[in-house]
Amino acid sequence: MPWSESTKMDEKLKFVARYLDGESITELCREFGISRVTGHKVISRYRESGLEALTDRSRRPVRFANQLPFQVEQQIVKIKQQWPLWGAPKIRERLISHFPDIPTPATSTVHAVLDRHGLVKSRKNRRHRAQGTALSTARSPNELCCVDYKGEFMLGDKRYCYPLTVTDFSSRYLLCCEAMESTREQMAITAFERLFRDYGLPQAIRSDNGVPFSSVHAIHGLSKLSVYWLRLGIAIERIKPGNPQQNGRHERMHRTLKQYCTRPAGMNMLQQQEKFEHFVQEYNHERPHQALDMKRPADLYVPSTRQYRGIEPVYYPFHDKTVTITACGRICIGRKKIHLSTVLAGHDVGLKQVDEHIWLVSFMNYDLGFFDLDSCRVEPIVNPFGPKVLTMSPE
Repeated sequence: MPWSESTKMDEKLKFVARYLDGESITELCREFGISRVTGHKVISRYRESGLEALTDRSRRPVRFANQLPFQVEQQIVKIKQQWPLWGAPKIRERLISHFPDIPTPATSTVHAVLDRHGLVKSRKNRRHRAQGTALSTARSPNELCCVDYKGEFMLGDKRYCYPLTVTDFSSRYLLCCEAMESTREQMAITAFERLFRDYGLPQAIRSDNGVPFSSVHAIHGLSKLSVYWLRLGIAIERIKPGNPQQNGRHERMHRTLKQYCTRPAGMNMLQQQEKFEHFVQEYNHERPHQALDMKRPADLYVPSTRQYRGIEPVYYPFHDKTVTITACGRICIGRKKIHLSTVLAGHDVGLKQVDEHIWLVSFMNYDLGFFDLDSCRVEPIVNPFGPKVLTMSPE
C-alpha cells in the first residue's frame, strides 16, 4: 500500500510514493523540476535498498527489553526521596525485603531509574579526546579514500542539505556526492554500501573526527560507521583536530563544489542532487586538473579489485574466547557484565587472559583495552590505530 502523501516526508519519498501510485515518471520529474535520469536513479535506489536508501531509520528501539513496570519505578523514586543518601544497591535491597513478590531489578537498572529522574549526582565522564592517527601517502587508486561532509547550506525550500563527498586520494576521482538531510550514521552507511558495490573497497579511509565518522562517547572514538569500515577490512585514518590541511585535497574539491553547486542552491533535495550529478560528471570526465598535469581524474582512476561482499564473519583463533557484544554494549562473562560500547553491539570480539584476572579485548586486528572481573571496567589502550596498522606500503 502506497504511503499517504499527508505524511511528513522528504521529496524523495513523495516522489517514490507517487510513482508507486501509478503516476507517470515523466510528469513527476517535470513537477519536481528534475531530469528523468535523476528520477530513474531515485526509483532504482529504492528498489535496491528500500527506504534505507532514501531516509533515516528511526532511532527508536524496536523493543524495550527489561522495561520496569511503572509502579516499581515509582517505588524506587519514593525510597530515594525517603533516604536521599542511599544508592542503588541499598534501594535494591529495600525492594527485595519489602516487596518480595515483584521481579527484582538489577542494581544498574535501579541506578538508571534514579539517573532518569535526576536523583543521582552527575559525574564528569572521561570523554574521548581526538588525537588523530598516522596518515599514509597513497600512490595508486583505491589505497586511500577521503571523506567528509561539505558544510551544510540552505535550499530554496528552507531545508538544509548536508553533502556527503568521497574522493580517491591519488587520482582525485570524485566517487560520491550525495545530498543528505542529516549526518546520521545509517544514511551514511547506506550510501557507502552503494558506493562499495559500484567501485569496490579501498585499503583505507581518511576523515576528520566529526559525526558520523567518529564519536566522543565511544571507546577510541569509534562510531557505527567506522566499525562498519573495519568489518570490511578498511583501515581508518583520522586527521588531527584543527588541521583540515591534512585532508587538503578533499577540502580543495569542496571549494570547487561550492562554486558550481550552491550559487544558487536547488529548490529542493532532488534538484540539488541533480546539480551534484552534473558536477560529478564534469569534475571527473571533463575538467583538466593542474595537480594531475592537466589530466582528468577519470584518466587515472580504476575501480578496486577488492569486491564488496558484505560483512563476513570474524574469527579469533589466538584468543581464549569469542563473545558477541550485547545490544546494550556489554561483554557478558558468567554473571559479570563489562560495558564496552554500543557501537560494537552485535559484533564479535576476542578475549585473551593476559594475567591473573586481567583480560585483553580485541576487535578484528585491533587491541582495544584491558579489564578485570572485579571492577568490570575497560581501560582503553593508547591509540590502537597506530602507524603499524594504518601505514600503507609503497607498492
